[in-house]
Amino acid sequence: MSQLFRPVDPSVSFPELETGILDFWRDRDVFRRSIEERPEDNLFVFYEGPPTANGRPGVHHIMPRVIKDLFARYKTMRGYRVPRKAGWDTHGLPVEIEVEKELGLSSKPEIEAYGIDRFNAQCRESVNRYVGDFEELTERIGFWADMNNPYVTYDNDYIETCWWIFKQLWEHGLVYQDYRSTPHCPRCETSLSDHELSQGYKDDVPDPSVFIKFRLPASERERIGLDGAPASIVAWTTTPWTLPGNTALAVMEDASYGLYEHEGERLIVAEALAESVFGKKPAALRTFRGSEVVGLAYEPLYRPENLDATVRRFGDDGHLRALEPGEPTEGLRRVLVADHVSLEDGTGIVHIAPAFGGEDFEDGKQYGLLFAQPIDTHGTMAEGLPGGGLFAKDADREVIRDLDERGLLLRSERITHTYPFCWRCDSPLLYYAKPSWYIRTTAQRERLLSGNARINWQPDHIKRGRFGNWLENNIDWAVSRERYWGTPLPFWVCDGCPQVTVVGSRAELAELAVDRAAAESLDDLHRPYIDAIALRCDAGGCDGEMRRVPEVADAWFDSGAMPYAQWHYPFENQDEFDRAFPADFICEAIDQTRGWFYTLHAEAALLNASEATHEEISFRNVICHGHILDEQGNKMSKSRGNVLEPFDLLDDLGADAVRWYIYASAPVGSSRRFSVRLMNESLRRFQLTLWNVYSFFVSYANIDGLDPRERPEGEPPELDRWLLSELNALTGRVTAGLDDYDPTVASRAIETFVDDLSNWYVRRSRRRFWRGVSGDDADKRSAYFTLHTALTTLARLLAPFTPFLAEELWSNLARSIDGDAPESVHLADWPEPVALVPGGDVFVDESLNAETQLVKRVASMGRAARAKASIKVRQPLSEVLVRPRDAREGAVLARQEPLLLEELNVKALRTLEDEAGIVTFDVKANLPVLGPRLGREVGTVRAALAALDADEVAAAVRAGRNVTVAGHDLAPDDFLVEMRESEGYAVVTEAGYTVGVATAITDALADEGVARELVRRIQDLRREADFELSDRITTWCAGDEAIARVLAAHGDYVKAETLSMELFTEPPPEDVQRTTFTLDGVEVVAGVRRRDA
Repeated sequence: MSQLFRPVDPSVSFPELETGILDFWRDRDVFRRSIEERPEDNLFVFYEGPPTANGRPGVHHIMPRVIKDLFARYKTMRGYRVPRKAGWDTHGLPVEIEVEKELGLSSKPEIEAYGIDRFNAQCRESVNRYVGDFEELTERIGFWADMNNPYVTYDNDYIETCWWIFKQLWEHGLVYQDYRSTPHCPRCETSLSDHELSQGYKDDVPDPSVFIKFRLPASERERIGLDGAPASIVAWTTTPWTLPGNTALAVMEDASYGLYEHEGERLIVAEALAESVFGKKPAALRTFRGSEVVGLAYEPLYRPENLDATVRRFGDDGHLRALEPGEPTEGLRRVLVADHVSLEDGTGIVHIAPAFGGEDFEDGKQYGLLFAQPIDTHGTMAEGLPGGGLFAKDADREVIRDLDERGLLLRSERITHTYPFCWRCDSPLLYYAKPSWYIRTTAQRERLLSGNARINWQPDHIKRGRFGNWLENNIDWAVSRERYWGTPLPFWVCDGCPQVTVVGSRAELAELAVDRAAAESLDDLHRPYIDAIALRCDAGGCDGEMRRVPEVADAWFDSGAMPYAQWHYPFENQDEFDRAFPADFICEAIDQTRGWFYTLHAEAALLNASEATHEEISFRNVICHGHILDEQGNKMSKSRGNVLEPFDLLDDLGADAVRWYIYASAPVGSSRRFSVRLMNESLRRFQLTLWNVYSFFVSYANIDGLDPRERPEGEPPELDRWLLSELNALTGRVTAGLDDYDPTVASRAIETFVDDLSNWYVRRSRRRFWRGVSGDDADKRSAYFTLHTALTTLARLLAPFTPFLAEELWSNLARSIDGDAPESVHLADWPEPVALVPGGDVFVDESLNAETQLVKRVASMGRAARAKASIKVRQPLSEVLVRPRDAREGAVLARQEPLLLEELNVKALRTLEDEAGIVTFDVKANLPVLGPRLGREVGTVRAALAALDADEVAAAVRAGRNVTVAGHDLAPDDFLVEMRESEGYAVVTEAGYTVGVATAITDALADEGVARELVRRIQDLRREADFELSDRITTWCAGDEAIARVLAAHGDYVKAETLSMELFTEPPPEDVQRTTFTLDGVEVVAGVRRRDA
């Protein structure tokens, strides 16, 4: 007889199964069809955050991809058309640094000597090097994306759109150049934006902490009424390398400062900090307000203006100007007032170096200070100064040594603090004043905030927390990078006047170019080719030439431009852009709140402010997922040796196992621990459990040959109605979870259902499937219909989560018997609820679900009570005793008594109003709580409590009621209640329920337990012999007289359970499947042989 379903291998290899399904998807072009078979006018827009493919993909690349794929598949099944355009992020320093390593280059001069054209060609090649690996990983994990038509950020069309964006911002005053202090990487020799800076902070970084003496000349001491003895102002810093750039000291105007005698010197510090500075608080020789020392000149620590170091001065307009030849600098270093001075640490006096610190730079503009920059862009100290020729951080020790030798060092020690490092090359950053190009994001702060209010964040706290706070405190975006491989900034500056022209297209470039033909023939917009294009100055009366500024754009600007640049908007594809903007959904890791999420949001708001687009947001829903850690919760890194290779993981476990673990192991916004062991546990708990149910169904369905789609008329058995009710409720919960962009809630609901399906429904239904089939066996047909419906519905619910397993279930259980079913589950619709009764309109029976949940809880507690007494479930017991929470629950348990007796293998069920007889209680006063409150009265309460009925007090406390003791009204938390089991019972309490089992085992019960154990052993023999489920057998079982007695009394039961046509109480022949085992100290020999049909 032909079989309904393809036989299921119980020892399945999921990786092998998935390989076959990948072939099926390719052969049948399922991905393309899943998009094109949905209506064009029902679009769900997804943006793929572009990875950089200049290195092999890691396990961390799996997580965002499978979350994105989940929602794209789900929305497809809900009837949406979901295009999935892949993309590649190809520009930026991560690419440059890798190429530098490959070429043996270590600095910008070396790159320029090598040739910018050759260097950028290597960069272009490197970003394509691992595209194949990424494409292989993408396919292997089941992430459907259009890899054949990706957007690529180095394409000329993409760059041109970026130019167009800059043009829109420039024309609306949202781009400008300014000279200010920015985070600067000395190794990469370029600025970093504020959002990049946030990605590189490290904790517990050691640095010097030095207290420096700035001497006051005699004339200045006299100004504040000090006598002729020397005096110094003490300032504190953790960056000694900035001290050669010092040009001012700052105080707090209203703070109190003191003159203190310390080791023979007179020193000025803030009065509030004197004790921390000197180790003890000496008596002040004199105190004065900060305002009294403002304007004092002090002796410079260093005079870089006398060396070759860059020294300029802020003019009245706030701009820097060169010092005039012979311009004096004596007396220019003075004390000033600054709002950023605090009394929380240091000395209350801040050393000001405008060439480095951001606040210092602003002080320089306000007060017209000297600007001394003895550190170059490599971070190297100028020759002639302590540490000359050394890197700034290495020069610290030489500066400290020099100050100490000159008697200017009060104290030096080491501290640890948080310090920023380059997120790309891991070099310590320096704050460094220089000219950069900025995008005026602060001008659109309100638009950024109002747009954010409209975005649905998962987790929700990101909206007003990490991302919202970032927007509230955002500063203008330093968008220029002094590098090579990136989108060239389209800013041309005239060599004859201040004119700046921003080019917004290739056509405009050709129109303005001095050599139009050269501009029109330009087939690569990167450096150095674009640098050769000069423009005519369009300022009236100027005949100068315009040259492009040397900088390229922050690569994050490229990423943020993808909604527009992926379509080459506005130059073409305007309809496509209008339909696909903004996105309905994006997803990346939590650090992208200051990366891609921010730049997407910022560029959308800025373009909307420039009236270039109709919408101020670029995405409506965003999942911000956590990171992947190792099993101990540590960050994965090659140096720690704890990195998991993604392809090894997929070859060992399969993609579905990894996907499911990502969804179900932790809330989506939390980091999750990753290891083969943890994922294996998840696979066994969920995937193998479901597979075993699937295997069970197919095995029996093929034996009976019943069409599981045929549903008997009339009301189904309660167990079937319960499963369908839970299945429909599950569909609702999964739908709600995915509509809320919460894969964890949705996946855990499925996991709970599969556990109930296997460990309750199938276990409770096994006998229904074992029975021989007859034409009117409605109960068995109902069981087949119900389990088949559950499995095919699960196939559709699981399709977005575990697409391979779902495809296997669908192809074998649905498509194989229904030619009208979609060829793939990924072409099917989301499941609809199934009526509990044929033709009915009830889909979820909450009362039935609650009743079954109660029965399951009591059964679980009963099994726990057995385990507590070390009594196996196969051993029958005389009774189970249950105290439910109320009479209604008692009535439910009475109605379900036969089920509970079978589940717990007991002979009787008793419901109790209280636990009297099976437990006793000890009640004591909770002294840590009552002692502080009652004081001496606590002894009276303890004595009175000892005189009360402990069971009555315990009952009140467990019911949450107050109890009056010795005139005191005491709450439940004021008592400690301990339960003691009565002799002969094992008892478990939980959530207001008490369940106990009688532990005494009579001879008759013991014999019945032996019979059940013999059944288990014979079933094991059947499996070892590889018999079919329907095979009838002959059985031999020989032991002592007790075994013979058990078989005489329970032989019919043993035969029925094992499909034994004959049962002999003698040793088996040698030529049968046989085993020897010990049971209650008795050696038993058993054997089985299959009988011919």
